[in-house]
Amino acid sequence: MRYLFFLLFLAPIIYAQKQSNLSQKKWVDSVYNQLSFEEKVGQLFMVAAYSNKNESHYSDVDELIEKYKVGGLIFFQGGPIRQAQLTNRYQSKSKVPLFIGIDAEWGLSMRLDSTYRYPWNMTLGAIQDYSLIEKMGKQMGEQSKRMGIHFNFAPVVDINTNPNNPIIGNRSFGEDKINVTNAAIALTNGLQSEGVFATAKHFPGHGDTESDSHHTLPIVKFSKKRLDSIELYPYRELIKNGLASVMVAHLDVPSIEPRNGYPTSISYNVVSNILKNELKFDGLIFTDALNMKGASNFKKPGDIDLEAFLAGNDILLFAENVPIAIQKFDEAFKSGKISEVRLAYSVKKILKYKYLAGLNQYKPIEISNLYEDLNKSKYDAMNYSLYENAITTLKNKESVFPIQNLASEKIAYVKLGDDSSDFFLSELRKYTTIEEININKLDNALEELKKFTKVIIGYHKQDGAWKNHDLDKSELNILSEIAKDNKVIVTFFTKPYSLLKINNFDDFEGFILAYQNNNFSNTVAAEAIFGAIGTKGKLPVSINKDFYINDGLNTKPVNILGFGSPENVGLDSKILTKIDSIANVAITNKMTPGAQIIVARRGKVVYDKSFGYHTYENDMPVKNSDLYDVASLTKILSTLPNLMTEYDKGKITLKTKLSTMLPVFKGTNKENATLLDMLTHQARFQAWIPFYKATLDSLGKPDKKYYRKKYSEDFPIKVFEDLFLRKDYNDTIIKRIADSDLLRKTKYKYSDFSFILMKEYLERATGKKLDQLAFENFYSKMGLTTMTYNPLIRFDKNQIVPTEIDNYYRYQTIQGYVHDMGAAMQGGVGGHAGLFSNALDVAKMMQMYLQKGNYDNHQFFSEKTFNVFNTCYYCKDKNRRGVGFDKPQLGEAGPTCGCVSMTSFGHTGFTGTMAWADPESEIVYIFLSNRTYPEAKTNILSKENIRENIQKVIYEAIMD
Repeated sequence: MRYLFFLLFLAPIIYAQKQSNLSQKKWVDSVYNQLSFEEKVGQLFMVAAYSNKNESHYSDVDELIEKYKVGGLIFFQGGPIRQAQLTNRYQSKSKVPLFIGIDAEWGLSMRLDSTYRYPWNMTLGAIQDYSLIEKMGKQMGEQSKRMGIHFNFAPVVDINTNPNNPIIGNRSFGEDKINVTNAAIALTNGLQSEGVFATAKHFPGHGDTESDSHHTLPIVKFSKKRLDSIELYPYRELIKNGLASVMVAHLDVPSIEPRNGYPTSISYNVVSNILKNELKFDGLIFTDALNMKGASNFKKPGDIDLEAFLAGNDILLFAENVPIAIQKFDEAFKSGKISEVRLAYSVKKILKYKYLAGLNQYKPIEISNLYEDLNKSKYDAMNYSLYENAITTLKNKESVFPIQNLASEKIAYVKLGDDSSDFFLSELRKYTTIEEININKLDNALEELKKFTKVIIGYHKQDGAWKNHDLDKSELNILSEIAKDNKVIVTFFTKPYSLLKINNFDDFEGFILAYQNNNFSNTVAAEAIFGAIGTKGKLPVSINKDFYINDGLNTKPVNILGFGSPENVGLDSKILTKIDSIANVAITNKMTPGAQIIVARRGKVVYDKSFGYHTYENDMPVKNSDLYDVASLTKILSTLPNLMTEYDKGKITLKTKLSTMLPVFKGTNKENATLLDMLTHQARFQAWIPFYKATLDSLGKPDKKYYRKKYSEDFPIKVFEDLFLRKDYNDTIIKRIADSDLLRKTKYKYSDFSFILMKEYLERATGKKLDQLAFENFYSKMGLTTMTYNPLIRFDKNQIVPTEIDNYYRYQTIQGYVHDMGAAMQGGVGGHAGLFSNALDVAKMMQMYLQKGNYDNHQFFSEKTFNVFNTCYYCKDKNRRGVGFDKPQLGEAGPTCGCVSMTSFGHTGFTGTMAWADPESEIVYIFLSNRTYPEAKTNILSKENIRENIQKVIYEAIMD
């Protein structure tokens, strides 16, 4: 049986491997045998190349390739297109294809503009899920390979036990050798799975130094035993896991190189005895850059290169003078100092790795789509995941966060540090109202802060790996003074070592370490503070006696909307970009002046964009914070949730009759209409009544019998600026509905009457106005900062998108006042219309519904109640409606793309709005527009199925 297994499975694999090894050896020997001595020596050199310099530099590199036959290039600063073009140019001039290397420890952006940037190693060191780091390494490998790069000189495996280290610091995964090793193995596996070689550095260990080897020779005074136990540990484990290469540092380590001031990079004992013999490493060995003062101060160009080779290095990085170095090698070879065997050992090893890199079948880099390929949205998804897993909670006294019960909170924000905090503040404001307090005058600020229940402090420093992130005396004082008398949540967007200056953490209720200051870290920090995510990162280094490695409190998320990238939730971002073109077509063809569109899935907003302008005059671009008149969405965003609350309390049932809810309807033709029939639009009600027309004079203008230009007790209902309706007219509206005829047959007929009447019921039953009810019961608790009736009370007019130029009733541009005439006659607060909002707040309400009444761990009404209202009771009668909710079409025509599930629900609005949620795909889709501007007559937006076509794209983007 074992023999059969061998024949069927193992034998073919072994045979294929043998054939591959034979092909490799054949190619290596063939190339080696064709090389002259100078060409063999040239293979040992990897010289510096830049893509941001002039033609003189490019010609110098040409000469090193053509005349001196160098074997590789290490690229430094520049841009991806330029580097790719130069790589193709240089490769075309080389007899043997060149190795291309780059320092891309946190992605290509470490050296190249317009390329992708991942977190520093120190940030990654906080992550407990190493599979994420491996996935990141795979993406880094993918990007490097696309750029024709064969070596990424990463990972840094220095164990940073010295907070004063001037050159490693954030480049290290931390001070715990196990964590450093596991993270390094993950990154290496990811890189090398894409055929890009990883390079562990800086051997034997640069983590506990207080000087920079770029400028001097750092001294490491540890014993050999300590080095074996700590610094060399990651190398042992990486070598076992197939590490391709190692970079040797310029260090003075007396315990392993007794010669005074002799750099490790040129020490035979360090390179050959320890790395090769003791650690059994047989991969490629690089020197660190030989132009660094740690090496160049010791020996002259040429001499230092020769010494490095004699020590056992294979590739000499960033040689200062290749011609002189080759001359030195020639002299050493002729004198017998270098043997053919020694030369062949390194050159053939180099050629072997060139074969493994695919350079035996070299192809130029494809330039087209290079930028797009290097900046895919899936890389954003990776970064969100990395920062979500890294962010670390160091203090959370009495669970000060996540902040919940928003209705009872008044929150201030204070910014510290010299970098911008604008993005962080905007992210915080996505959850609730936040007031920024300026601390230029500290005493005044401290007095002002007493009014708030919580103070969020953000410490923002420029996001540079070698930047100084330390607090100055003034900042320390401000931090201390605010923390004394306020309940504070502090977030540091800095390296962990910035905390060393803080002498007392006792006064901080909440303390979060976000590690870096960028959009990803700002987003996840805001998510953590309000509970869209939980925190699970662990501190990778110790901070005095206050916090130790692996400290970090786990916090739990609450079920509120967060933010991410489409790929985080199984959507294809490339397909979602089709939404942009559909929206722009609608605007170009004047179906609407502008729009806001949101797509959320699995509790994450992954598409949140605004298009166009407030009007066709193109004078004011639409912003995500702008408010739209959402029209009939009011029905499900205001009236319906309050009705569901009443139902949940047992005060009404689906069989409750209108005459019971509103006794004024007793004895009318509508007295027996049930709640179910009214909310499913088959109570035989008329579609609407143009109430306003009865209040116009013979010229079609507001009649003085009903209106005044100024507020008074008798004319208190504000319909518009300088237009007030008499106080008893709401009774007239109700009476006209009561007196209206019923439709002949019981069938589906959309009507505003039901929700006008439901508003009347709610206000009579609770003793509160509908706008107050909606705010107190839902909006204030959910952090809906823009959802409101009569928005001009709270918002600047320029933040509100106009809906129509009214030439039939109010004779003004309608902006900040409800478009619907009936709702306007109710003071802007209708059960069927009147609500204003931005798309994000609408999405929050729909997410609450998607979670069956629960949001921010608050149960607004029971899951059972939601299910009752989201049921299609009359589908058999071709009435698709749920109880208040619209539902997908049963035939051809309907409100959706026809691609949503039958459990999905939502509503559309006359002004060109749509809100839809689908429990099965976990998708929330919001579309807000003012298609009614400048006039509402022809609904081209609807005729062209713009909202539905966008919804179709969303479903096409589902990858799972």
